[in-house]
Amino acid sequence: MPSSPGPVRAGSPALPAPRGDLSAALFRHWRAGGARALPPVADLDRTLAAVVDPLTDDDLHLALWAAYELHHHGFAGLADDLEWDGPTLAFRAALERTFEAALRAEIPAGDLDRDPREALVAVAARGGPPLAATVARSATRDQLREIAVHRSAYQLKEADPHTWVIPRLRGPARSALIEIQADEYGGGVPGAAHAELFALAMAELDLCADFGHYVDRLPGVTLATDNLIDLFGLHRRLRGAVVGHLALFEMCSVAPMSRYLAAATRLGGLPATERFYRVHVEVDDHHAQLALDELVGRLAHDEPDLAPDIVFGAEALARVEARFAAHVLHAWSRGRSSLRQPGEPPRPGPRQPGQKRDALDQPGVGPATRMRSRRVGSDRLRAADPTPLRTTVPVPTS
Repeated sequence: MPSSPGPVRAGSPALPAPRGDLSAALFRHWRAGGARALPPVADLDRTLAAVVDPLTDDDLHLALWAAYELHHHGFAGLADDLEWDGPTLAFRAALERTFEAALRAEIPAGDLDRDPREALVAVAARGGPPLAATVARSATRDQLREIAVHRSAYQLKEADPHTWVIPRLRGPARSALIEIQADEYGGGVPGAAHAELFALAMAELDLCADFGHYVDRLPGVTLATDNLIDLFGLHRRLRGAVVGHLALFEMCSVAPMSRYLAAATRLGGLPATERFYRVHVEVDDHHAQLALDELVGRLAHDEPDLAPDIVFGAEALARVEARFAAHVLHAWSRGRSSLRQPGEPPRPGPRQPGQKRDALDQPGVGPATRMRSRRVGSDRLRAADPTPLRTTVPVPTS
């Protein structure tokens, strides 16, 4: 049934350009106010079965991201009540099934049966693509800006998807989560929320800080990092996965954030950017222990049936972040931007047979990597001026 008329949200981002049949069908339905028929679920499932890589596919993840954003900021010109439009929810559910099935398929079943606290410690200790270390060592200002654009899909609404799980927990685990989230929101002080600090950092980097401004530049591998949190946060059955995701997020934050802070300090003249990263370094050390002992430990004790999903949430986070980091380093090593270019056709994203995708970006952990420098291109990324620049970045050789 068409969505009933409702108020149109002001100040929301523009609906992005579609990248294929999935996003095009969904956006046509929305622009028609919910009156344009979507493909039957059976046909949609067949289409999704043909997706090359549901973990990174541009079209799938743009459609899923947009469906989730109806619950966050909405889109300019679309009625708010499309958030609960039945055909949209059925369409979204098909995308979610495909994404979640692919996530679960890459995690050995035995890995989910471990003690959650021990499992998270082990996942946090694994090595991965050294993106943060590379940025700290030799990234240019434009590359730091490029990272900010990638992260804007989440950081400009930082903490919001995790907050959805608060009413779904109880007891000490709920209290621990609330303490963590209160810090993420700056203790209620206007302007001190992490999302607000990130907006100031983006402005300082000559980037547009409007939410969703750069979504057309974000590849599927980036959107997947944001979609993962919404997938977990919007489903009560996955509340254990939200906890595992948030706990590992906090446990693995200090080292990368320290390195991004080092990059901002090295480049100079970026006090707002330094502040954003410094705040995370200062609070996340406490958050890491709180998340492991009180959030994960108490939830696993009180609801032991959720233990496998706690581990699943952490393992899934490790993999999507490793894919993202590998994508950025791969692009930089070949002298190009890791962002989508205007008019670029959709692509399924990087997937190499036998590639191990099981680590967070934990600089300094894992095999040593020798680096050499090469002159490569990078986007200026100003809202109205995508003029290419020439910069020097490290290129992995081993």
